[in-house]
Amino acid sequence: MTYDEYNQYCQNLTASTHVVQWGGSHVWKVGGKVFAVGGWNKDGLGCEAYSFKTSELNFNILKDEPGYRPAPYLASRGFTWIQACDMSIVKPKELKEHLLVSHHIVSLGLSKKKQRELGLIED
Repeated sequence: MTYDEYNQYCQNLTASTHVVQWGGSHVWKVGGKVFAVGGWNKDGLGCEAYSFKTSELNFNILKDEPGYRPAPYLASRGFTWIQACDMSIVKPKELKEHLLVSHHIVSLGLSKKKQRELGLIED
């Protein structure tokens, strides 16, 4: 998945917003909370890498799967964030599913009022 494809996919998720920060990373948020970060994988010869929030169960599964690792900085601080760091292994469809789940997890952390305002839930 390229950054253009990543940005296009995240843009189409409900109430998502985009900002470039943290040294040029493509950061996607819902309700002001980060759900995805696309940035260079400095350990992998400058290839693209994508980080996302996941459940504790999926974190424990994905951290040891080929193409994934605990997200630098975030996972070391106890957060359940994974980085897809080898896009020759991780398929775009699989990454899109992880991004969608991350968006959902972060959305659930917003107040019900905020969720309604953003069109994430109906009355």
